[in-house]
Amino acid sequence: MNNTAILNTVRFIVLVFFQVTVFNNIQFMGYVTPYPYLLFILLYPLHTNKHLFLILSFLLGLILDIFNNSGGVHTTACITLAFIRENLLKMSFGYSYEFHMMRITDKLSSELVTYVISSVLIHHTVLIFLEVFNINFIVEILLRTITSSIFTVILIFLIIGLIKSPRK
Repeated sequence: MNNTAILNTVRFIVLVFFQVTVFNNIQFMGYVTPYPYLLFILLYPLHTNKHLFLILSFLLGLILDIFNNSGGVHTTACITLAFIRENLLKMSFGYSYEFHMMRITDKLSSELVTYVISSVLIHHTVLIFLEVFNINFIVEILLRTITSSIFTVILIFLIIGLIKSPRK
């Protein structure tokens, strides 16, 4: 196993553990639930097997669905995000996104903020719409999507700040 595989394995396990034990128990006013496990999908290396990435994203969602007894909503949201991630990278970073992804944790940029916010919004929209699955509750869906997205984005940037490599 190379260093990248070990790092991704550790990242997967740690993010699932903290999501299940800590973040799933945060229910602020019934609307805010952070989902920082998205960092696994957001930070997954680009130059790897895309089929493996989709399978790992599926497993990530499936494990969370099993622990949450949520019937596949996390799996669907994770697969959706993993499937469109490359397009989100092109939209955020331009066609030179491969270079920028290597430095994603080195600096905070407008491209990184765009990438994280758009990814979180898409994931949360799919997740919460499938959780509620009733168009009559559109206001609740929007409110939960926006508030959970804001909290998740803040948490993701705090985690990125903590794991950022020190400047040399």
